[in-house]
Amino acid sequence: MTGTEAERRRTWRPDWPCSVIGPLRPLRRGAGDPTFRIDDAGRVWRGTRTPEGPATLRVGSDPSTGEVRASAWGQGADWVLESLPGLLGAHDDWSGFEPRHPVLAEARRRHPHVRRGRTGLVMEALVPAIIEQKVTGQEAFAGFRMLVHRFGEPAPGPGRDLGLRVQPDAGTLRTIASWEWLRMHVDHARSRTIVTAARVADSLERLAGLDPAEADRRLRSLPGVGEWTSAEVRQRALGDPDAVSFGDYHVAKDVGWALTGTPFDDEEMRAYLEPWRPHRGRVPLLIGLAGLHRPRHGPRMAPRTHLPARVTRGGGPGRLS
Repeated sequence: MTGTEAERRRTWRPDWPCSVIGPLRPLRRGAGDPTFRIDDAGRVWRGTRTPEGPATLRVGSDPSTGEVRASAWGQGADWVLESLPGLLGAHDDWSGFEPRHPVLAEARRRHPHVRRGRTGLVMEALVPAIIEQKVTGQEAFAGFRMLVHRFGEPAPGPGRDLGLRVQPDAGTLRTIASWEWLRMHVDHARSRTIVTAARVADSLERLAGLDPAEADRRLRSLPGVGEWTSAEVRQRALGDPDAVSFGDYHVAKDVGWALTGTPFDDEEMRAYLEPWRPHRGRVPLLIGLAGLHRPRHGPRMAPRTHLPARVTRGGGPGRLS
């Protein structure tokens, strides 16, 4: 093992019963995400690209001691270990949040230690969010898998043996041909947005240190990045408690159904959530934790069939799985 892939370790004792899987689960893009694994011991493995280079992170908790134990490998190992508390929600401050509704009060009672983590990595959150724009989850997750398998790289250290991978860097994203994006079921509008973002990747990464409102303004100044995409990025990269995914196919309907018995549209949800500002994002979070969503009576949205033939990671004909 090379010097850059030597194991680094950190033991951290949070001041609350810290769930590792809880704050990290939103970072997984579907069950087959090649950058994310949960092993048989309940430890989370991530392949990630930090400002100092790629890294593999393994993190688990010991309920008997309250300790979180992490190991990391690769050029970004020290960076990712230093960022561990924020990743698991140490900076998520619920003070000032009032449930205001029995459903939310009960969800908060049942999940008193829920935290929203922050990665501090904007491009890592932005690229899959763009891929997920206006398509089914099945299609989006498949496109992301193909992107990482075809143009990413193996994660350092033991992550490589697990088949863990790291998203492609900005330089690689800028060179992917338009027809390659189409083979990954990413249309011209979304691939153009990703390539545009990759050209200003360094500036985008600095958004992690800004106030969320300013980060939102700058994100949405990018062509092809709107309210939904910005919220998805701020939730993960900044841990923004006020970020709400307006424009999502399900969120407004589920919030309305859970809290009033009637599904909302986006504008109804926007008005209803206003009293919770600057904690509006906690409302759909708690509703999700409570497992509340409107009954799904209609058929699922079908994936599109007008893009080029689906391909396997090797480039030959195949099927998505």
